[in-house]
Amino acid sequence: MILRQFIDYPSYTYTYLVADEASGSACLIDPVLENCEAYEKRLSELGLTLVLAIDTHVHADHITGLGKLREMTGCASMAGLEAGVSCATDTFSDGDRLTIGALSLLCLHTPGHTGESYCFYLENAVQPCFFTGDTLLIRGSGRTDFQNGSAEALYHSLRRLLQYSDQTIVYPGHDYNGNTSSTIGEERAHNPRIGIEDMDAFIEHMGNLNLPDPKMMDVAVAANQACGELQPPVGEH
Repeated sequence: MILRQFIDYPSYTYTYLVADEASGSACLIDPVLENCEAYEKRLSELGLTLVLAIDTHVHADHITGLGKLREMTGCASMAGLEAGVSCATDTFSDGDRLTIGALSLLCLHTPGHTGESYCFYLENAVQPCFFTGDTLLIRGSGRTDFQNGSAEALYHSLRRLLQYSDQTIVYPGHDYNGNTSSTIGEERAHNPRIGIEDMDAFIEHMGNLNLPDPKMMDVAVAANQACGELQPPVGEH
């Protein structure tokens, strides 16, 4: 298996390249539009063919590269069924498995940050790992105050992830402190939001974060529902 992590510094978004070395088949998770040429260069350097590009959810802080990568490479692009991204090649649902050569990504619907959030569990790697998007971050979690977010749903989604082995590696969708990965065990022991075991207390905590909206939210959400195609302002044609 080949695994590479890219970071987009304006949004501190992590993009992941997962590939089956034997077949040369590759997948990109949460690609950023502006970085598509860099992904293509790395794929070429490693002798890989991009067969799939997927998003964990409809992002509010950057524009997805799903559409551009499909144009550049001919790969399939996929989003969760709940996302309503009609431009995608196909959708995935809870319990589906996405194959990349001999590798298999189990799709887990983990709403809370947004209503359509997913995590992907790489179940047949040497050491199992999760790509958790904005559901589970290192020592934190995604916010729950927009795009059909729900603190109650996130509480249950985090508990679902905790059912997996403590040795499972966690690769988050963002990090603002220089962290690159964690484990389920580390987060169980040290993540302050997971440490709030009472659901009502968790809901109250998430409701009092008072975070500013992402700078690109008004543009990014609409563009990402169109696979990264920027939408003209209302009234312009």
